[in-house]
Amino acid sequence: MGDPTVTTVPGVWALCAAGLLGALSLYAASLDGVLSTRGDGVRTAGAARPLWEVARLMRQRRRTTVAADSLLWRIGVTGLIVAAMLMVTVVPLGRWTLFDLDVGVVWFNAMDVMVWAFVWLAGWGPNSAHSLIGGYRFLAHGLGYELPLMFALVAPAIAAQSLRVGEVAASQAGLWFAVWMPAAFFVYCLGVVAFSVWGPFTPALGGDVAGGVTAELSGVDRLVFYAGRYALLAAGAAFAVPMFLGGGAGPLLPPWLWVLVKTVALLTVLVWLRRRVSVFRPEKFMELGWVILLPAVLLQDLVVAVVAVWRS
Repeated sequence: MGDPTVTTVPGVWALCAAGLLGALSLYAASLDGVLSTRGDGVRTAGAARPLWEVARLMRQRRRTTVAADSLLWRIGVTGLIVAAMLMVTVVPLGRWTLFDLDVGVVWFNAMDVMVWAFVWLAGWGPNSAHSLIGGYRFLAHGLGYELPLMFALVAPAIAAQSLRVGEVAASQAGLWFAVWMPAAFFVYCLGVVAFSVWGPFTPALGGDVAGGVTAELSGVDRLVFYAGRYALLAAGAAFAVPMFLGGGAGPLLPPWLWVLVKTVALLTVLVWLRRRVSVFRPEKFMELGWVILLPAVLLQDLVVAVVAVWRS
């Protein structure tokens, strides 16, 4: 039996979930446009930048390369949006969710691992040196963040004694997990930024290699890839709400609205931090991930396990 506080809705509501994810992605893109604009006189243009970029890329001709593996290339480009949509299928919107899986936490982790393959394919498919270097850089970052991220997701599951996302959210009635699991929450947010190829994890798109993974992308392909990055960032922020931020718990507002408010708040912080954190070189971050982040999150898991045993 599932958590009685969560109700699975018909599959047709997947269209609404996709629309909501699209709206959050557009918000993130607009906010990023505003924050990247300098000068008060052009703030509005910054907010509208995503729409102008969509119009520009829709008119742009698709680039082709010699001996490219077009199928794998397109799979990699479109895969980011697919992964983001699959992530949000297990996120409860108040009392409703698309899939109340017994292993919802593992499902999310599996989807974020799929991003490795998609970004790599986007770099491999064009048969271009610059794209390939970008793909290798992303894999190097992945070696540094993925294991700490996995153990960060373990902490809330241990505390709730369940891998069902709804039960994890319900177990935070007294205190949000982000409050007494700060290391796990920090590492989780870092992982979201990393698999979204965002902020300090953008060497895979570096200007020193002509754009890296995006070097050969143009037109609709480039538009879909960048939309996928924003969608992943939004999906990661949404999943943090039931895992660390109490789900739909909150005064006055209905639970589903609290989920949206918390998602937008965390998404705003992640977008704002983009240009305020230095870029991590892959080899340096790998050392940071294995020497500092992994022991810290393992210690966090140990503390959570001791508390869970003591409570039981």
